[in-house]
Amino acid sequence: MKRTALTALATVLLLSAAPAAFATHAYADDMDGKGEAAAADKKDSQEEKIDAATARAPIDEQASTTSHTIQVHGQTLAYKATAGTLTIRDDDGKPVASLFYVAYALDNPKGGLNHRPVTFLYNGGPGSSSIWLHMGSLGPMRVKTSSPDHMGSAPFSFGPNEDTLLDKTDLVFIDAIGTGYSRPLGKTEAKTFWGVDQDADAYAKAISRYILLNGRTNSPKFLFGESYGTTRSSALVYNLHQRGVDMNGVTLLSSWLNTAASEPGFDLNYAEYLPSYAATAWFHNKIANKPADEAAFLAEVRAWAAGPYAAALFKGDAISPQEFDQVAQQLAAYTGLPVDYVKKAKLRVNLERFRRELLRDQGRITGRLDSRYLGQEEDTAGEATSYDPADTAISGAFVGAAGDYITGELKFKTNLEYRPSYYKAGEAWDFHHAIVNGGGQKANVSPVYLDLAQTMRENPHMKVFSLNGWYDLATPFFETEYDLDHMLLDPAIKANLSYAYYPSGHMVYLNPDALKQMHSDLARFYDMAAPQ
Repeated sequence: MKRTALTALATVLLLSAAPAAFATHAYADDMDGKGEAAAADKKDSQEEKIDAATARAPIDEQASTTSHTIQVHGQTLAYKATAGTLTIRDDDGKPVASLFYVAYALDNPKGGLNHRPVTFLYNGGPGSSSIWLHMGSLGPMRVKTSSPDHMGSAPFSFGPNEDTLLDKTDLVFIDAIGTGYSRPLGKTEAKTFWGVDQDADAYAKAISRYILLNGRTNSPKFLFGESYGTTRSSALVYNLHQRGVDMNGVTLLSSWLNTAASEPGFDLNYAEYLPSYAATAWFHNKIANKPADEAAFLAEVRAWAAGPYAAALFKGDAISPQEFDQVAQQLAAYTGLPVDYVKKAKLRVNLERFRRELLRDQGRITGRLDSRYLGQEEDTAGEATSYDPADTAISGAFVGAAGDYITGELKFKTNLEYRPSYYKAGEAWDFHHAIVNGGGQKANVSPVYLDLAQTMRENPHMKVFSLNGWYDLATPFFETEYDLDHMLLDPAIKANLSYAYYPSGHMVYLNPDALKQMHSDLARFYDMAAPQ
């Protein structure tokens, strides 16, 4: 998501209740050979339990593999689940970080590993673990959701996922350094990896390591990122390409491809948000004479946003009173806001104001990650919101499920605390980015869609699939379309890019019906990008 993956989780949560320590590996302090490997056996034959606050990530790569089966659309899939770590090293061979992952691989795949796709998945933030995609979307097990309803309190429903993508590809969910169980090693500081380019480099090393360890060098390969994960994917796919590791496909879910788009002073951002405002107003019945066909309505709004509205914003104070009035009338009609309010905002209604104003008469605010969700504030007079009801509605279920599942069913044992998110990463993130073909020059912002475009030119067989929810107010779909339409691709390369849209928000998979459709769309994408 644009700033942090979870705006409501203010603290890091400990997911594992009382995990045992590994007994046979070296810890980060032992790289110089002066430390001891692991705790010695106690008289009661129990391993020493190290406090989570002082526990260290292992240098030696760990793996806990378990066997499972699942019924998917009438067929039984037997698979192995591996929860483990990947150690990455600097150019001198020194271990610098341990990345935690959970991989799902089909048993005895048809045609062998060389024909079986493998997909690497991650969330964003910056500063988010992968539990949202892992526990809610395409893995073989998921939290059962019924959006846009609040999920209530424990116990939560968690079980087999008939819409898992395991029928098409093996899946590897990777946590960013500082989140989940992923940690720096030795004296390396976590902030070493907290930046667009630094993060992409770390993921490239981790993915290359996984491919080598698991014999997947000749398997079809895919990236799947959500939110800032799409920023990562766009920089990462080019990084991997430069290493000789080419992807068959990249899936972008709820994209953020140009950090400059959200900087203050850029009027284009208001036009990019308008169709998402209109979708929200349509959903909450705030559009007069509401059209029955939402997709056709949003196509109309897009055309107006890119035309008359963008032109009016461009003129600034030079706009005529007549044009100002005409644009205000139409903007109010598309957003469901009062005309007078739009005029007072000088045709520029920011996100926080929109979330507050749309349903002020009902005493409700809309969600940011998913504007179908509703919440309440202390009063109805404010201009800003204090929380995101789309976030708070689901966080407890995902965090709780992850703890039981990873340390219980997958039997991964560690003394580290599992961090669903890590705010320090987002606060310290370095958005400077080396420009493709820029001779080493770094920009202050990260237009990573240029990296993606260059990779598509140099690897003309790679497919890209953009997925968006209509009700996502964190990464609006029209902004994604704008960025992807400015990659300046040859028509033959542009044909490798496709789109899909869903009646959901930022986390499309929270809507079970949308998840089912997303699985069908992804199945066709994989058949096209890596025919079996």
